[in-house]
Amino acid sequence: MALPRKIPKKAKRASRWVSLRHRTFVASYACCKCGSMKSVEAAHVRIGSGAGGGQKPDDWRTVSLCFACHRGPRADAQHTMGERSFWAGIDYERLIAEFVQASPLRREILTAQAERALGVAA
Repeated sequence: MALPRKIPKKAKRASRWVSLRHRTFVASYACCKCGSMKSVEAAHVRIGSGAGGGQKPDDWRTVSLCFACHRGPRADAQHTMGERSFWAGIDYERLIAEFVQASPLRREILTAQAERALGVAA
């Protein structure tokens, strides 16, 4: 007896916008939280991204954080304490928008954002 037909899984969401070049650009700035210039990474901001659990947001939703603030051993790191607590009192949407405006990929990001807003696959 052969196996029955496999039930196709729906994608969790439309494909995300991915860009190593933009993440490298973001990581070339000092940490947005503490101002450190050591071990800076592009950290994804999940709040308001529409990404579910286990999914990364689009790469345009990144800001610069040092390793300690992003995912370091400290109790107040982004991945340790959680998004809402970590970003309390910081206008992370403004930071994201400023990185997008300064990015060498600005036009590409704005096009992808417009397509996403219209429901077109990015």
